[in-house]
Amino acid sequence: MTSEAIRVEELRLLEAESVHIIREVVAELERPVLLFSAGKDSIVLLRLAEKAFRPAPLPFPVMHVDTGHNFDEVIEFRDRRVSGCGHNLIVASVQQSIDLGRVADPGPGASRNRQQTRTLLDALEAGGFDAAFGG
Repeated sequence: MTSEAIRVEELRLLEAESVHIIREVVAELERPVLLFSAGKDSIVLLRLAEKAFRPAPLPFPVMHVDTGHNFDEVIEFRDRRVSGCGHNLIVASVQQSIDLGRVADPGPGASRNRQQTRTLLDALEAGGFDAAFGG
């Protein structure tokens, strides 16, 4: 077996293990959610989840914690990729967390990465989620 064939087989095994874990979490827990930023890791995670349940729809929603600082193209891709496939999209907004006084406004142009934590925790609690897939 060539080294390329070995690498392909290793990837297939990792994919199968990932699909198994996703299915097991769904079987054992009541309300999971998949975190999706539209970045490379979450794109792969979403694809693995789709493979785990196809041709059926995902049995859980997909959540994006939106900082409000994304490029328009990222939001368009998110909407096209998630909603276009019939997945239930939940958007948790850092701006809304700021407006509600849940997190401090870091100021114009400043990173909102730190504010994402409270926004995520509030969204998980509000949705009653008992597991979150993240990649």
